[in-house]
Amino acid sequence: MANKLIDKRQFGDFQTPIDLARKVVTVLKRNHDISPNVIIEPTCGKGTFVRASYEGFENANILGFEINPSYVNDAKRSLEEISATNRVIVKEADFFNTDWDKTISKLQGYILVIGNPPWVTSSELSILNSKNLPEKSNFQNRKGIEAITGSGNFDISEWILLQQVNWLSKREGAIASLCKYAVARKVMRQIRQNTEHCFFGQIYLIDAKAHFDASVNACLFVLTTDTGNADCEVYESLESLQSSHMIGERDGYIVSDVNNYKKWRHLRGQEPRYIWRSGIKHDCSKVMELEPLNGGYKNGLGETVKCEDYYIYPLLKSSDIGNGRTKSYSKVVLITQKAVGEDTSEIRKIAPKTWEYLIEHRDYLDKRRSSIYKNKPEFSVFGVGDYSFKQWKIAISGLYKKLVFHIIGPLDGKTVAFDDTVNFLSFDTEEEATFVYRMITSAPALEFLESMIFWDEKRPITVQLLRRLSIKEVAKELGDLSQYQKWTQVQSSTFIGQLALMYC
Repeated sequence: MANKLIDKRQFGDFQTPIDLARKVVTVLKRNHDISPNVIIEPTCGKGTFVRASYEGFENANILGFEINPSYVNDAKRSLEEISATNRVIVKEADFFNTDWDKTISKLQGYILVIGNPPWVTSSELSILNSKNLPEKSNFQNRKGIEAITGSGNFDISEWILLQQVNWLSKREGAIASLCKYAVARKVMRQIRQNTEHCFFGQIYLIDAKAHFDASVNACLFVLTTDTGNADCEVYESLESLQSSHMIGERDGYIVSDVNNYKKWRHLRGQEPRYIWRSGIKHDCSKVMELEPLNGGYKNGLGETVKCEDYYIYPLLKSSDIGNGRTKSYSKVVLITQKAVGEDTSEIRKIAPKTWEYLIEHRDYLDKRRSSIYKNKPEFSVFGVGDYSFKQWKIAISGLYKKLVFHIIGPLDGKTVAFDDTVNFLSFDTEEEATFVYRMITSAPALEFLESMIFWDEKRPITVQLLRRLSIKEVAKELGDLSQYQKWTQVQSSTFIGQLALMYC
């Protein structure tokens, strides 16, 4: 039984129900008027798409390929009565070791590539020591160490779909694939970045829970060779006859609503004054996050802790921000530095009990796996700077599926810290925070941000996304530019004053 589960995982095994396969064929005929000469199912499993294609496309020759020999036998048995027509061939083949260029070059006419490629990532397969993987390459145009090692995690279906795009880059045809919604978007972006590819896309949302018992946003992704720009119409279901909206690449990134983005595109821009940050990153919650208890603290190991308050700050986590629990706190966090790379040995003098606590738990902190801690002072944290210690902040959870911002003031007389899944702006005064809050929660700002968010992402709201919004441009839109200028002038005056003190 265990071996069967491993096989299921390494082959990304979500066998397509025949009813769903037939609906896909119906969509291709009804909405796209596709009438192929040849149909290829490169990962055909037990053959449901082969059968549905045979039933729906009367004049097409069908080629099914499958890596799992037992599935090949199952497919041949279930298709035995139709294989005799010579329109259907099913054979064993490893997608990653097949010479597809040679196979495709022999085919004539309009090609439809159909199927349901594996719903599994390269990291998951590596954990299983699976050989069902493509050779490492920088197909996603990654930067830095991931590009050098080919170690970036990716969906196997994304790699497969991009190979299929290459098959059709110089001939007429279509691709119809069941995949994760996120995979379809990534493939779209890759197509857009390659001027040799001319495709137009449609996405039909499907209920993966109902069809595959999988808790993931999924779709039927259709690409047709076209002179289009790789934008994608989105349909709410396979039964929909009209799209609900359009997604596509604009200004270097995929947006979730092309029309709304176009409407508010003038609000974009690099904001020099108000820069979104993420909260404290320490990667050791059992040691660094404490629960106030009877005048002391309790750590995540269940130990009673006696530390000075100097390095301790109220902590609001993503769940607190996401659920609006912003007026009180249940945890505090130990912040060992005021800036990244700052010497931590000063803690010994300023807060000896805190230093002793850190020394006692050095093993936990030394085992942090992220490379960002290498060659840094011991007990270092990240995501820390002057902005971390300002009294007033505007915060939003990066994980929760809602665009809700909160103004956060001091709690128990100390500035509030956040975990690294919270995004925030920081301010010296409540008045300034209130002004900026009014800007970013205005209808134009929210519509602009919403036009770029995909709520199925693991972390839908990022600092990179929030930084696309210019507070200055919003202030112009709302007729509040003088207020914006007032606060930016205050900041400039403060900075000049600080320089004057430094050189007096």
